[in-house]
Amino acid sequence: MASELPNRFLTPEDLVEMFELPSVETVYQWRRKHTGPRGFRVGRHLRFDPSDVRAWVDSRTGEAA
Repeated sequence: MASELPNRFLTPEDLVEMFELPSVETVYQWRRKHTGPRGFRVGRHLRFDPSDVRAWVDSRTGEAA
């Protein structure tokens, strides 16, 4: 993942591209299982705050170390 995240809210498709995930369904599974970055709804659209994604990545890399 690039060190600089976009200065906008991220879509599930953005996460698929950034993490090279198999499909957007993986992002929705993370959400259902409460294992992925914190997301929120804007109407019917799911969005992610880049700072929450960064915090999630940092917490995951801390677990692996």
